[in-house]
Amino acid sequence: MKKSVMSALRVAVSAAAVAVGAPAAASEGALDDADSGTITVLAPVYHSPVITSATRTEAELRDVPQSVTVITRDLIDDQAMRSVADVLRYVPGAQVAQGEGHRDQIVLRGNNSTADFFLDGLRDDVQYYRDLYNVERIEVLKGPNAMIFGRGGGGGVVNRVTKKADGEARREAMIQVGSWDQYRGAVDLGGRIGDGVAVRFNGFYEDSESYRDRFELERFGLNPTAGFDLSDRTRLNVAYEHVEDDRTVDRGVPSANGRPFATPRSRYFGNPDASFATTDVDLVTAELAHAFGPDLELRVQALYGDYDKFYQNVFPSSAVAPNAAGVPSLTLGSYNSGTDRENLFGRADVAWKARTGGIAHELLIGTEFGRQDTANLRREGTSVRVPAADPVSFATAVFGAPSQDNDGVADVAAVYVQDRIGIGERLQLVAGLRYDRFELDFRNRVNGQRLDRTDGLWSPRAGVVFKPVEPVSLYASYSVSYLPQSGDQFGTLDLTTAALEPEKFENLEIGAKWQLLPRLLLTAAAFRLDRENTRAPGPVAGTTLLTGSQRSKGIEIELNGSISRRWDVIAGLALQEAEIRSTTTAAPAGRDAALVPGTSFSLWSSYRFTPRFGFGAGVIAQSKRYATVSNAVVLPGFARVDAALFYAVTDGLKAQVNLENLLDERYSATAHSDNNITPGSPRAVRVGLTAAF
Repeated sequence: MKKSVMSALRVAVSAAAVAVGAPAAASEGALDDADSGTITVLAPVYHSPVITSATRTEAELRDVPQSVTVITRDLIDDQAMRSVADVLRYVPGAQVAQGEGHRDQIVLRGNNSTADFFLDGLRDDVQYYRDLYNVERIEVLKGPNAMIFGRGGGGGVVNRVTKKADGEARREAMIQVGSWDQYRGAVDLGGRIGDGVAVRFNGFYEDSESYRDRFELERFGLNPTAGFDLSDRTRLNVAYEHVEDDRTVDRGVPSANGRPFATPRSRYFGNPDASFATTDVDLVTAELAHAFGPDLELRVQALYGDYDKFYQNVFPSSAVAPNAAGVPSLTLGSYNSGTDRENLFGRADVAWKARTGGIAHELLIGTEFGRQDTANLRREGTSVRVPAADPVSFATAVFGAPSQDNDGVADVAAVYVQDRIGIGERLQLVAGLRYDRFELDFRNRVNGQRLDRTDGLWSPRAGVVFKPVEPVSLYASYSVSYLPQSGDQFGTLDLTTAALEPEKFENLEIGAKWQLLPRLLLTAAAFRLDRENTRAPGPVAGTTLLTGSQRSKGIEIELNGSISRRWDVIAGLALQEAEIRSTTTAAPAGRDAALVPGTSFSLWSSYRFTPRFGFGAGVIAQSKRYATVSNAVVLPGFARVDAALFYAVTDGLKAQVNLENLLDERYSATAHSDNNITPGSPRAVRVGLTAAF
């Protein structure tokens, strides 16, 4: 269904009025039951005022010279979010790619990535779906972030902050059922088991189908953690996580005449019996923090990850077009791919606070080491032509000899230094520099070739924050990030790419942050992000040069937090443009980048009318996007309305109903290619019960 930007925004404004109009006149106050005094339901918290990942030191969000969106646990629970994709719908300037139906894939400020994911600040970059069962909050830091996070991160990074064993007594269980046989349960248990020892366990299990025919999902996760007070100045946290995810790979519907093919939203295209993904993840993390004194602290972190991933799919590989008999039909292609990776990362920081005259310093000196050992095997399969009216084929797909059979070992060694400088009460400066030595040893078993590359990456960062009055921060920043020419998964390397300079991401940003209320922050940012050294065809056939470039620019506005003890809101508006500025191997100059709407808007508002009862509603709206840089297929604009009801049955039992796509809007949620387009869900209901015991 084609919808103009203006009509999408009209629906958005109407939904916004529904979401926030009713409680506008409500009085502020605590949520205590004035009549009985028998039940107290705390209001949710959508605003997180302090962040450590942006600077590796504790900083108020309004003092960070960068656009950052934090999605808190309360917002995740209120919306019954289950995935990174759910989270990013409420992040201005962020989009979700389809990821071929088997992985998280993001588009931040027009730059697409499968690898810019972090767990408590350490790299977690394998291609899989990350559940939110053990997440305390999600931090989305936009623009190049190499000074803190290392290579990549050109458009931004997504950092999951996990739940820790903090000693608080917790005994909570949740069950959820939803449309199309969705079933999910989770537990969060914790407390102290001795003097200075805290433990916590988070786990979940899900067995679900979908509005998409023939889709099945079964996954679970286990995450025990422990915390040890080794002394009054030393704290050790350790954690282990095991996740398994088995699902049908669903790559959506094809296109026809430059638009998503008009077909029932439930219709599956391909062979569901031969399209599946299996993922096993084991993660071990440790963090040691020691305070030598009030102004000097050491923090050491380590992560070991063992990832086993395999997927196979039979999927739409062409647009729908008449065959020789005039019957609309399409081609189904196939391939499979397996990845085994071991990650080992360690980092150590020393943070020192000092004052010289009237100038305050917060100096950070750190180092990071990592090794990533990856094996990848891919086989191409046969194709078959099927009618568009009956696109499920159970014909046996035959997979040939490996088209990719690679081993790669990536070693990283980095040092960095940063100083946060306070000059009086109104001016703060941030300056930092990081050097990464990135080495990749790559072996291609298909052709017997063995190649390597070494890159020395200097990543600067500078920012200034000025406070004309106490609630307002004005800032400007500059940052640079690099990505070696082996892809964000370093899965390919040949004689050409081994000789090319890394891709470069350069970001200029100005913005303002206004603390409207103690727990309500309004932010606005304008940015220009240039991506250079993308690959382009050379003047001689078969050669490649670094002449390609892309420019993203835009404005992002966000309101996040609590208007009163009863009323919470998160809202975002992004106006973006991402354009290919010089010809690349993927597209000529002048084309738009994939999956970047010119206008996107999101709003969610919840209000607790009484300690027992609350209501939430919101909207997600976007203007049209192109499925890929071919700009041949358009995903029309849309506006989707969601709602929720909250009811406290007793002190220890809460019920919740979430309604997705309340008005049953037909829309295309995202895409991977011009012929892998994901239809948005029809109206859906999820009912959950959470018990504290």
